[in-house]
Amino acid sequence: MAAKRLIITAGTIALRIALRPTPTAEAIYAAAPFTAKARTWGDEVYFETPVEVPLESDARDVVAAGELAFWTEGNAIAIGFGRTPVSRGNEIRLASPTNIWGDTEDDVRRLAAVKPGTAIRVERAD
Repeated sequence: MAAKRLIITAGTIALRIALRPTPTAEAIYAAAPFTAKARTWGDEVYFETPVEVPLESDARDVVAAGELAFWTEGNAIAIGFGRTPVSRGNEIRLASPTNIWGDTEDDVRRLAAVKPGTAIRVERAD
């Protein structure tokens, strides 16, 4: 069976997301479709979701470009694409440990064009 997929659209930018086999991914998939407003923090776009999940045992705050994170403290999806105010060197460091729940092969650096308040839609791709 193929992996479940989502599409996250921020303004005119769309990211195709392949879900990892995690409880967080399942919860986000079950909640889709939903909409939100973008927020930014350095080179990170994040937005609230209707999802509430606990921190998973492999949660981490340093992510790679293309990894999708879920910030449990804010019930938000976080997409890092470069330095944030807490980064060391060129790493992508989020505010606190997050659940990594998906991956995109699309260029997340395109999210640099997203401004706070931009409409975001999360929907199933399958």
